[in-house]
Amino acid sequence: MDEQNDAIDPQGFQGDDDGQPSVNVITQYVKDLSFENPNAPGVYQIPGQPKLDVQFNIGAAQVGDGVNEVVLKIEARAEIDGQVMYLVDLSFAGLFALRNIPEEHLQPFLLGEAPRILFPFARRVLADAVRDGGFPPLMLEPIDFAQLYVSQANGQGAIGEVAGHA
Repeated sequence: MDEQNDAIDPQGFQGDDDGQPSVNVITQYVKDLSFENPNAPGVYQIPGQPKLDVQFNIGAAQVGDGVNEVVLKIEARAEIDGQVMYLVDLSFAGLFALRNIPEEHLQPFLLGEAPRILFPFARRVLADAVRDGGFPPLMLEPIDFAQLYVSQANGQGAIGEVAGHA
């Protein structure tokens, strides 16, 4: 059991400093999940294809010495004939231990690469929540977070958060 704890202990990670840049995913987790089905059971009777709106947001914060939390927030809303089918709101987070990362690479990693690492797991949680709500699973297409970060950084200068529309 102690070996398992050492594997995620940022102090153990930082104690082995050989000067090389390194990144470790300490853990990833559902920080917040909400699913609403406000018009059930009537919404299940309406035939047709729903209109889907998906928004996402990325935030990063230092939570310890060399440890950063990255939160990928995904909000999805499905409507059919003016009625809300479902609303789902997911905040999926990861803790990343960073060592010897040059300052100019820190923000691109936290807002570009870290969300790419988290996304497949967040997508599965979202799909399962929608399926468990009685609807076909919502399968989001992969998102190029690095390109999104670059395009927003070029348009806004330094940024602390990335937001987008899927």
